[in-house]
Amino acid sequence: MIKILIADNHPIVRMGVKQVLESVSDIQVIADASTTTELFNKLELFTPDVILLEMDIPEINGIATLRKIKKEYPNIRVLIYSGQSEDVYALSTIRAGAFGYLSKTSEIDYIISAIRKVSEGNMFITNELAQRLAFDEGTQKPRRFFRKLSTREVEVLKLLASGKRNKEVAQGLDLNEKTVSTYKARLMRKLNVDNLVDLLQQAKALELY
Repeated sequence: MIKILIADNHPIVRMGVKQVLESVSDIQVIADASTTTELFNKLELFTPDVILLEMDIPEINGIATLRKIKKEYPNIRVLIYSGQSEDVYALSTIRAGAFGYLSKTSEIDYIISAIRKVSEGNMFITNELAQRLAFDEGTQKPRRFFRKLSTREVEVLKLLASGKRNKEVAQGLDLNEKTVSTYKARLMRKLNVDNLVDLLQQAKALELY
């Protein structure tokens, strides 16, 4: 039996995913959580094989939450699922330790296949993402820039794009404010812009908001 913990801040999504998974004979949903605080409280009580983690779960962003899980619960496998652009976020989450990335637009069978594959210790990416990775950057120019960004730079860019100031970004990622300024300067250089407005336009092109 594959034990699952669902972490998503939308009650209807949690309920829907739970109902789907509970209809599968070899999968058991043992807990769910709507925030990162609730998630880590549940992890003190339950030991899932796989966490189905929404990228935009409240309080701590998905990548930071993923890193914390990998540090504190290294044997639990994490499958990220999100409505965010797959070709932008999948690589970052996999770099941060996720076993796979699943779009919320995926078919139900994909979710079940992904959970089974990840529970066995294998990576899971959709056919669509595999094609993008294989043929890479033939079309949309902004995403070509994205390949240059580290996981941490993506986190900083996403928070800046959501309207956070340097101090708030620093608090959200547990960084020094000066370090955030360094990341911002590095992002501007890598994305070939020289001001915050253009940087946020690049973030929009990357579908970060």
